[in-house]
Amino acid sequence: MTPLQALAIALAGVGAGTVNTIVGSGSLITFPTLVALGFPPIVANVSNTVGLVPGSASGSFGYRRELVGQRTRMLRLGAAAALGGLTGGILLLALPASTFNRVVPLLILLACVLVVLQPRLSRALAARRHARGEHWPSIVTLVYLTAIYGGYFGAAQSVILIALLAIFVPDDLQRLNGLKNVLALVVNAVAALLFVVVAPVAWDAAALVAVGSIVGGQLGALVGRRLSPAILRGAIVVVGGVVAVRMLLP
Repeated sequence: MTPLQALAIALAGVGAGTVNTIVGSGSLITFPTLVALGFPPIVANVSNTVGLVPGSASGSFGYRRELVGQRTRMLRLGAAAALGGLTGGILLLALPASTFNRVVPLLILLACVLVVLQPRLSRALAARRHARGEHWPSIVTLVYLTAIYGGYFGAAQSVILIALLAIFVPDDLQRLNGLKNVLALVVNAVAALLFVVVAPVAWDAAALVAVGSIVGGQLGALVGRRLSPAILRGAIVVVGGVVAVRMLLP
């Protein structure tokens, strides 16, 4: 690896860490960079997942104030995220990549639609929320299913997570963004542990992505916390739409 290639990977890590903390889909920066530099797709995917774990931890720490009072949510949804991340990681090693790639753009576009409709859906669900509290069976199941996708590939899993949380969990969007970062961290960490044990990891590339994503995670927390809910929702839709189109193009 040349110094210029190493710099490119590190800068991609900074960008991915920043975008992941604010919205999600940072893997669409690092994964193509690794592939363009000659890493085989599976090695690039595995190394990317391992490298982005420190960045996810950095972003979660940056949002620590928003996580106050959400311990029960983190435990319940974190368990679903961990199980889903493990399932997705196993699928990555056992199934052809084309299986999930066909449905990934559709999942991302669905997430964008959910984000746009979230205020209206939240109002429609308000009465049921007051009567029954948070929709735990629904959100736990949906987080598990999203985490399967996250463990398999992961690009834009945070877009899907924040959309689901915004609809099913009654709280401020910034607090839900902090919760989203924790759930993404759990998914990536569980999948990364599996990959470290049984999958080929390019440790030099993973280390560079890790260093860059740590810096990006703090930048993302600094910028993301200052965004209004409307701007944050708009950013989620724009980034999600771009990612979906990018993945649909040959």
